[in-house]
Order: sequence, then C-alpha cells, then structure tokens
Amino acid sequence: MTLTHRIVDAHHHLWDLNAVHYPWLMERGVRRFFGDPAPIQKNYLVSDFRDDHGDLSIVKSVHVQVGVAPEDSLLETRWLQEQSDAHGLPNAIIAFCDLTAEDLAAQLDAHAQSPAFRGVRQIVGRSAEEDAKTGTASLLTDPRFAEGLAELDRRGLSFDLQLVPSQMEAAAELLETLPDLKVALCHAGSFSRARDFGMWHSGIKRLADLPRMICKISGFGMFDPGWTAQSAKTQFDAVVAAFGPARIAFGSNFPVDRLYSDYGSIWMRFAQLARDVSESGQAAMFAETDERFYRI
Repeated sequence: MTLTHRIVDAHHHLWDLNAVHYPWLMERGVRRFFGDPAPIQKNYLVSDFRDDHGDLSIVKSVHVQVGVAPEDSLLETRWLQEQSDAHGLPNAIIAFCDLTAEDLAAQLDAHAQSPAFRGVRQIVGRSAEEDAKTGTASLLTDPRFAEGLAELDRRGLSFDLQLVPSQMEAAAELLETLPDLKVALCHAGSFSRARDFGMWHSGIKRLADLPRMICKISGFGMFDPGWTAQSAKTQFDAVVAAFGPARIAFGSNFPVDRLYSDYGSIWMRFAQLARDVSESGQAAMFAETDERFYRI
C-alpha cells in the first residue's frame, strides 16, 4: 500500500530543553504510564520531526502542549510560534493554561499574541496512578474549570480533552452545558484495557452526541505498544460509527509514539484502518477535519 494522502498531523510535540522547562523530560529514571521515556528525553525540533516523517506529505501540523512547567507555558507558546515563523510548522498551537486560575483571562490574552494559538489542553486524565498524584481528575467537578471552559468558548478557542474511559460520562455531562465549545478528544479516549471496552464504547457514543466535538485517533502506542491495524480495528470502527469520518482526525503523537514505532508505519496503519472509508471520508481524517477545526 502506498500512502498518497495529504496529511495534517493532528497531534504531535516539539521541545527544546534549553529553551523551555519540561519537568517530566528533565526527571530521569521515572517510568510513565506509557513506558520509559528515556529515549526521548532530549531535544526534538522541527528538523527531527521532518527527518521522522521523511517523504510523507505532511502539509500542516497541530502542536499540543507537552507537560511544560506551568510557569513556562507562555514561553512554550512563544517558542513554538518562533518555530512556525521560521520553519512553517506547527500551524496550530494548543497551549497549556490552568483553566481554574484567577488570572486566566490575562494568560489567554498573552498566548493570543502568538498568531498560531488556537486553544488549550489541560489534561484531565492520564492513568489512575498518575492522576492520583496530579489531582487533575477533580477538574471535572470544579466550577472554576467549567468557567474556564466557558471563557474559551467566549473567545472562540478550542479545548483538547485528554481523559480516561472512567471519566467520559462526567466529561459529557459537563460539556453538555457548553454546547458551542469546540472540543477535540485526544487519543480516542485513551482506551487501554479490554475489560473496559464497554465503558469506553458507551462514553465514545455519549461524547459523539456533542455536535462540536471531534475525535483524534492518536497515541495508540501509549496503551498498546505493539498495536496493528488489525488489533485496533474494533476501536476504530466504533469511533467511525459514533463520530463519522468528517469528525475524525489522525495524529502521530510523535515523538512519544516513537518509543514504539517509526512515523511512516503509524500512518500506514491508519491507511489500512481507513481503507473501507470513502475517499472523501479519508480526506477528512487525514487532513480536512484538522484544517476546519483548527482553522489552518
């Protein structure tokens, strides 16, 4: 199979450890929910990303904040804008902001000085063990978080939602109160355990009822390092049935998923998963959904 699609990478990361502080990249010998990060605890620049994607037609990309120290979140956005200006990537920046912060409006004003800024990701859930340490699971019941989401909506900004299946119902209840907010579900809801399939599937269908939500198919390697098109097919089919191709976007999650696979192989698996989808549906999943959602 030859991959000829125009590709907008819906979810990737860049970092310069000399320019911005990322605590998890500086912390050695600590295993994360997705495995040992040691091989990627070094700079990952636009040149590295381009080396990884090689001859694939990556026409645009969406950068998602990557565990920056909160006090450096604006510095990350400014650094990314410099990369965009100099190299043409990334085309959309999803920054970190604490949506519960008293100075949220001022933070958003500052991020908005970067033309590629499009929205915010504040992680709600990664894994039970890490969430117990960070306390992020409590965000869904925090009225300040709900007001922060409403502020994004008022400004025409989007929210990238990363959570685990057990949080889907609560997230849907909250987001139903904000029907106009644009939300991108990261990593297809972080499905990781076969015994949780029923809960995950129910949550996917509930979230898909929100008309302004898209779903990113990305990050599969974090939850199943040896994933294949065959092993992911049931999950893929469920997402397509719930969202429809026009509300789905493929993302590499590089360089995190570089721990498990090369870049081209990930996109070939996406092409294999989507081979029975119409041409227009494939065009949406590979590029057009991102272009519309992130206005790039």
